[in-house]
Amino acid sequence: MSAHRSPFDRLRQKFDESELECRQCGYLDDDGGWRVTASRGRVQYQFVCPICEAVETRSIRLE
Repeated sequence: MSAHRSPFDRLRQKFDESELECRQCGYLDDDGGWRVTASRGRVQYQFVCPICEAVETRSIRLE
């Protein structure tokens, strides 16, 4: 694990390690992960369930 990872990468890793269960259907996606995008002062983390295609989104505003 690199000590030079950004705080956003570390938060995505935390989601990948602990939040891979779909809230809609309950599927646990052990092979999945959260996608991270950034634009206009906002960082968005998104998980898409491969079974029911429900989308879980978390956003952080940068000010």
